[in-house]
Amino acid sequence: MKWSFKIAIVAGTEVRIHVTFFILLLLVGMQGMSGGQGAAGAVDALLFVSAAFLCVLLHEFGHVFAARSYGIRTPDITLLPIGGVARLERMPRKPSHELVVAICGPLVNVAIAGMIWLVLGINLVINPEYRFEQPGHFWEKLMAWNLLMVAFNMIPAFPMDGGRILRAFLAMFADYGKATRWAATIGQGIALTVALWMLFSREFHPVLLLIAFFIFMAAGQEAAAVTQEEATKGLRVRDAMLTDFRTLRQDASLQDAVGLLLAGSQQDFPMLDSAGHVIGLLTRNGLVSALNTHGSMHPVADVVQPCADSLTAVVSLGEGLERLRASNCPAIPVVDPVTGRLVGLLTAENVGEVLMVRAALRGQHA
Repeated sequence: MKWSFKIAIVAGTEVRIHVTFFILLLLVGMQGMSGGQGAAGAVDALLFVSAAFLCVLLHEFGHVFAARSYGIRTPDITLLPIGGVARLERMPRKPSHELVVAICGPLVNVAIAGMIWLVLGINLVINPEYRFEQPGHFWEKLMAWNLLMVAFNMIPAFPMDGGRILRAFLAMFADYGKATRWAATIGQGIALTVALWMLFSREFHPVLLLIAFFIFMAAGQEAAAVTQEEATKGLRVRDAMLTDFRTLRQDASLQDAVGLLLAGSQQDFPMLDSAGHVIGLLTRNGLVSALNTHGSMHPVADVVQPCADSLTAVVSLGEGLERLRASNCPAIPVVDPVTGRLVGLLTAENVGEVLMVRAALRGQHA
């Protein structure tokens, strides 16, 4: 995730903190000082927020270790002001496995709250007036925080654990794609209901409205991702890559690139060295900007955009699309795994055309 940095590696998983997390700490510290307690209030508030996010981190590791038992790695966990994000390589497709992975996070918070209760004997009564910013009562607030995390995460809407638990139950009676769409629709319905209630009620809480919007968008993205996965099932990069393309030599000028741009529909041009290996990519926008700045005789090599990622033709199309989205380049080079020579380009436009044709053929046979 951009704007995040690594602070530790735990059991093979990177722990990262997003820079916006420090804005949260600053605001919390300022709020603690303004409560009449001065520096002591700021320290108390910062200690509680740090402990609360340690519980968030432990929650995410509950998912990590459960997923690892099914052979699924988690490259990293990122802490954000809104919580933690564990980036699993994939979600288990077996409903019972997804149920275990999803529920292990909240169970960690139940365990933390239970330990506080057993060790310290705190009797907690949570009411709508409960204030986390009140000074003191550290363990009481931490116990309340963990119970609140359980309640919030069990809301049956993506990306909360409750949404994944709901999908796991639905997938026991329907196929995975249909179960995902049902769960996403339920989640979006809940988010829309909360948003409408907030807009027309006397008490307006912008944070809750923001969370409802986030849930609505995340549920739609989850459904779209599974729909895309279904559409690309069985396809490889070789089935969608562009094979009829033009390239640029190392000594090419911007004028040469203009000629290629005007001669066909190709918009992005790879530059190759003498061995046929990719040096970088000249995009249409990059070409126009360079022409405006340097003129037509300027060397392309000075403005070419490096492409850090590449694919082989046998990679699944779903993985290829994910890597294309994560890349800064509008096209990813497809190379021969033995020689490293360029054999194709994977572009969003070409993938879209392949999927459109495939859908039309399926409709014809339906």
